[in-house]
Amino acid sequence: MLISKIRPHDQHYSEYFSRPALFFPCGMIFSLDQSYTTPYRHPVLIFKSKKTLHWGELVVPLWGLEKDWHERLLDSASAFSLVIDDRNLWFIAASRLPAKVHPAARPGAFVAELWKHDVAELFIADPCSGRYIEFNLAANGAWWSCEFRAPRERAESIDIAFPGVATHAELSIDGGWMAALAIPIDLLGARIGFGATSLINVTFIVGSPEQKFVSAAKLPGVEPDFHQPGHFSGFQFHELEET
Repeated sequence: MLISKIRPHDQHYSEYFSRPALFFPCGMIFSLDQSYTTPYRHPVLIFKSKKTLHWGELVVPLWGLEKDWHERLLDSASAFSLVIDDRNLWFIAASRLPAKVHPAARPGAFVAELWKHDVAELFIADPCSGRYIEFNLAANGAWWSCEFRAPRERAESIDIAFPGVATHAELSIDGGWMAALAIPIDLLGARIGFGATSLINVTFIVGSPEQKFVSAAKLPGVEPDFHQPGHFSGFQFHELEET
């Protein structure tokens, strides 16, 4: 497994996109093994920061997902990181390829049905109650959230934005992107019981309109279905190397 560190707003940040070898350097990105034949249940790493994080000052490891639901290689890895500080759980997603986002998506806007176009998704489940929450993040920082009582059974019939969420995004002139959701951890605890027993999955939908479905956890089924909280992975914290 390999690692890449990306620093948003760094003076050389644009080079990560104009020079892909720097964005995803050879031998410098964590690649999750997706060759497994049984559900992937290795713990997801959540990097833990000792200081409050701010967009523009992040230096974080990225995990790369190289295969789609049908185990076909992607044109380029979809990358993500999960980082927690004293206030927020940060969900960071990136790609060196352009994304086709929902036509209604605007930076920072709460927009339903982002999944009909390219999007990164974070799922957090409570295995005791069966409840889970889904966060969608578009390449330009548009986002959406929804709580579920059970697989595909919404807790509310209308869209209600998860409170306190902030989004950030960077786009390059040649289409590469990096975006992030900062989610208040106290509200995650209150709303979905976020804690040591929580189950997590990160997914991507890429290549719209000919969509490819990508999941960090190996989910069962012939056709893509991300709403399988019983097959999400546990997590463990790993101290973030401070710079």
